[in-house]
Order: sequence, then C-alpha cells, then structure tokens
Amino acid sequence: MQQFPYVFFLGIGGIGMSALARWFKANGHQVSGYDKTETPLTQALQAEGIAVHYHDDVANIPAVIRENKNQVLVVLTPAIPADSREWAWLRAEGYDIRKRSQVLGVLTAGRPTIAVAGTHGKTTTSSMVAHLLHHAGLDAGAFLGGISVNLGSNLLLPQTPAAPVVVEADEYDRSFLTLHPDVAIVTSTDADHLDIYGEQSALIDSFCQFVSQIKPGGTLLLNHTADARVAAAVPPGTRVLRYGLTAAQGPDLFAEHIAAAGHEFTFDLHGPLGMVPGLQLAVPGFHNVENMLAAAAAAQLFGVASAQLPAAVAAYQGVKRRFEFVVTGPNKVYVDDYAHHPREIETFLRSLRALYPGKRLRVIFQPHLFTRTRDFAEGFSQSLSLADEVVLLDIYPARELPIPGITSDILLAKISSAKSLQTKEEVLQNAQDSPTFDILATVGAGDIDTLVPKLKKIVQAA
Repeated sequence: MQQFPYVFFLGIGGIGMSALARWFKANGHQVSGYDKTETPLTQALQAEGIAVHYHDDVANIPAVIRENKNQVLVVLTPAIPADSREWAWLRAEGYDIRKRSQVLGVLTAGRPTIAVAGTHGKTTTSSMVAHLLHHAGLDAGAFLGGISVNLGSNLLLPQTPAAPVVVEADEYDRSFLTLHPDVAIVTSTDADHLDIYGEQSALIDSFCQFVSQIKPGGTLLLNHTADARVAAAVPPGTRVLRYGLTAAQGPDLFAEHIAAAGHEFTFDLHGPLGMVPGLQLAVPGFHNVENMLAAAAAAQLFGVASAQLPAAVAAYQGVKRRFEFVVTGPNKVYVDDYAHHPREIETFLRSLRALYPGKRLRVIFQPHLFTRTRDFAEGFSQSLSLADEVVLLDIYPARELPIPGITSDILLAKISSAKSLQTKEEVLQNAQDSPTFDILATVGAGDIDTLVPKLKKIVQAA
C-alpha cells in the first residue's frame, strides 16, 4: 500500500471504511473521501485532518486525486449505489479501485489475525478481543465495526509489524473471504443478507469457505447455534472449540454460576486453558456473556494469561450503540441499541425484560433495508411484540431502492403490542407529551441514532 500516497474513499462515513481511513492517515497517506450524509463520525474524520465532501459530483473530488491518478488508491464500499457519478468517473479514468474487504485482506495478510464473523455479535466480540489484548499490555491492532468505548475509536493501531490484528469479518457481499485468519470466531449463522445470497444455504456455504481459509494449525471458536456444516469445513489439523452458556451447549468452552446483579453479570469461565472464576462483565445480557467466552479464549490463545482476565473483563465498557445506557434515572431508563435482525431484537428485549421485570417498555424501531424487512417481516413483528408499546419509523433504505409494497406498515399487522407508525418529529413530541414508559429503547442500524441526543434530554426531564 506504500505505492499509494493518496487514498480516496467512496463511502468514507461507513464504520468499517472510517477505520481504514484512519489507518491510512496514521500511516502517512493523504486521505479524503465522499459520503452522502454528514454524521458525527464524518465530522470526527474531518477534525482529524481528513477532507470529506457530501455531494456526489466529480468537481468535489480533491484536485490532488484528480491530478495524480497513478498514485491514488480508491477504496469502495458496497453501499455506494451503482449510479454514483464519482464512481463512474473514477472507473472511466482507470483508477485503481478496490473494495474495502480487499484492502483489509492486504493489510492483514502478513500479520497473525483473529477474525470474528457471524450474522450477530461480531462487533461486540471483536471489540472484546481487542480490549482484552490491549488491557493486558500486548501489542495488537484492530479494525472494528463500531466505536469501542474503551478505545474511543473503531481502530487500534499496532506498534510493530508482527503484532496480531483483530478484524471484524463481514459476511455481506462475501467480504470476509479476503481473510486468512489464525483464529476465527463464528458467533452465528442465522439467515441474513438474502438480497445477496438468495437463500440461507448459500450463506452457510460462504461461512464454510471462510473457515476453510483458517491457516494451518489454527483454531475455530464456534457458537453452539452455528450450522453443523461449518465445523465440517475446517482444514485438517484445525482445532474446533464449541462454545455456549452451558456445558451442554459448549462442551469445550462454557460459563457456570451466571448471575445478574443490576447491569452486571458474573460468571466462571471453563475453557481449554482451565477455569477462570469470578469474571464480572458490566455490559448486560446473556448473549454478551457468550460473546466474552469466545473473546477470552481467543485472547488466551494470543498470550493473555488467565490471571489477567478478571481485571480485563471487568474493565470492558462495550461498544457505542450496543446495549448503550443513555439515561439511567430513578424513574426512567433509556437504552440505545444497533439491533437490526429479529434474533438480535429478541435477545436485546428479553435482556431488558430480565433487567427490569414488570416495567413498561416502549421501543422505537427503524427497519433497515427493504429486502431485510421483506424477508423477515414475521420475525420482526414477533420479536418487537416483547415490548409493551412499539413505535415504527419508515424503513432506512441505505444502499437500496424502494420495493413496491414493502413499507414499515407490513410489520404493524402482526405486532401484538400497542403500536403506531410515526415520523421522527412525532416520536420526539410523543416522548415529551406522553412519557407513559419506564424503559425507552431506540433500536436499529439506520440513522435512528440522530434522535438519541434529543430523546436523552426529554427522558432526563421527564
């Protein structure tokens, strides 16, 4: 990558893209990019010295990019629409254009790699691994799909060429097939991204190919919910460690004496390197105990001693927008979460119910993608029905064009709770005028997070 002093990002505001942008900037490259929307993340990139523009026009591409074609690397996210003017011009001019996943594959090729894959849980689990390594004082790098609260970033820079790197391995568009990890974690293989795969069997095939690329002598940490075909696809000599909350679920790696006290979960870890008692996890949810089991085992494989785990686990503060407590007042609580798949929503809401039994729960949900809403409509309705009251926003389209007949209305019919379809303005007004909730939750992967600061003020004042 040193042959490219200039790097231009199409879709620089994406969480994975921004981590790469920061890596290139830290390594002396001149970085710039386009995104369609200004966000706190793009504002942070600009504050760090990266030029960002928000209107898709070739004239907005920096002159240094337009004038030095042979010294420019263009990094592309799959979220960029096919009719992008800037992408069309860069293609026509013959620029070196590579997908984000291809660049990530190049950057990690010469390093020991821990790759975390799965249709849910990969951001949290990868951030846990990075935190545990960093807290233990080990040199490591990380490219994360969320902002780690501990690191204050989605990027951890390695200090030496031999340092291991933690990578969130994204199954969308088969991006994770550019990676060849030493240790792989697969947190789940539930159906998702059917706009790309068509059916779940094709998604499973992709996970099988991913684990087949584990380096000789490597290790696969496999969640008990994963499809059985995945374990069968590993190369000869690869160790497979199955994990879950109980010994029956995870015969190789499991928890014992799990207890919840307030927001904190305590448990004993039983793994291939022995038992570690009394771990305290401040990020709630049984799913996060499960994520930490895999993260702790991966960290141990890369040199974190069992004696270092209790302090490191206790210090973990989570990821922005993953079960993030925004307000924890005496009368009302507000939690924000990135969940955008029925199983994620169910896990999140069941955890909230366990933490606050008998409390009235209002959930504001923004569906993400027309195809995902269409493919999992019934599952969304069932999982959202765990709340006392459900407020739906319009579908966030991201990279997609509308699909006739696919709107948030198709979820309403089968939601058994009190329910309504509202605009963002109505959400704010109703939260202020009718705060008939004990627990408020905003849920979704679109731009629903723009409501968080305003809702925070309303809940604090209620």
